[in-house]
Amino acid sequence: MAAIERLWEDFDLPVRDSLHFADGHSCDVALDSDAPSGLRVLAPFDLDETLESDPSLVSSVDGLAAVDLGRKGLLWGGEGSYGSEGFIARLTVDRALMWAIFFMESNPFDRIRLSNNVATFSSTSGTEITVDIDDPRTPISGPASNRTA
Repeated sequence: MAAIERLWEDFDLPVRDSLHFADGHSCDVALDSDAPSGLRVLAPFDLDETLESDPSLVSSVDGLAAVDLGRKGLLWGGEGSYGSEGFIARLTVDRALMWAIFFMESNPFDRIRLSNNVATFSSTSGTEITVDIDDPRTPISGPASNRTA
């Protein structure tokens, strides 16, 4: 079982602007108002190594918005342990993690709009992240969607 799956069992995510897949692959991300998706996917990193150096760098998450995808699972967005944190995720029908993105300074995500395979998650501060729900690394075309009020 991958480290991220163990964390997710307790609804915890690493406190780091990062994208995690259930298979154990993780990479850093950055909010980017100039990117069409509102974020940039950066270099991969080893989550096991990160947690080994400081296992306390986790945040409990709680959902504030959800979109039921039927047999394809669930989109979920919400907050971390601190007011500035937010997360977005796709889960299986059984609520197991497929992928999750955690942001330290986005504020909680409380709205989700879905159009075909593209979801836009909006936070209480006006940050918008638009991703392909099958693979959030897939580039999104169009105008920048990360708006901060």
